[in-house]
Amino acid sequence: MERWYLATVLSLILHQIDAAFWHEWSMFRVPGGVQGFLVFNLFAVGVLLHGYRQVLLAKPSARAYACICGAVGMATAGIHVLLAAAGHEQFNLPLSIATLAACLLAGAGLLVHALRGRC
Repeated sequence: MERWYLATVLSLILHQIDAAFWHEWSMFRVPGGVQGFLVFNLFAVGVLLHGYRQVLLAKPSARAYACICGAVGMATAGIHVLLAAAGHEQFNLPLSIATLAACLLAGAGLLVHALRGRC
């Protein structure tokens, strides 16, 4: 589960770097603009990294954090597919697409492993 979690959280962090390029805070009308985007990422990345620590230390909460991280990876990809279908042209570069695909695949792999209890 450690490798799946690491792959998912790295994909999500890379996506957030890409999201900064595309000014994602404007797409989602985040209050405070880029400042709100940074506050969100401080919280979100902090929680996911804390979860990774729980997985590494085999804490009782590890499975729950893995499920959350996996779901976030899959949801991130899904949300951006819906945005593309709605006509948004952001995230259309090959590496942007590859990053979202990595979020989906790693998130799904993590979720499967967490739900099956394979650590």
